[in-house]
Amino acid sequence: MTKIIYVDPRNAAQTVDLADGTSLMQGALASGVDGIVAECGGNAMCATCHVYIEPERMADLPLMSEEENALLEGVAAPRKSNSRLSCQVKAHVGLEGMTIYVAPAQ
Repeated sequence: MTKIIYVDPRNAAQTVDLADGTSLMQGALASGVDGIVAECGGNAMCATCHVYIEPERMADLPLMSEEENALLEGVAAPRKSNSRLSCQVKAHVGLEGMTIYVAPAQ
């Protein structure tokens, strides 16, 4: 299990244990984290699971796909250098203690 800290748009933090291989989106939905809509169910088609990764941990993530990059161009909240779609990031031991900030609009 990997501990991930989610911070919702109201700045409420919630620590969640995720099984390795679980997407950050799935973990947020299963734990009732506010702000993740996930209209497409995690199929990288809607960009309604936009999050900001703590900048110093970006190197711990795999590179984003061209599809994810294109979807992030149309997100409702401002795209930042640490923007990711939570459906495209899977939990693993290297992410232990990472803080994920849910974008204020989806």
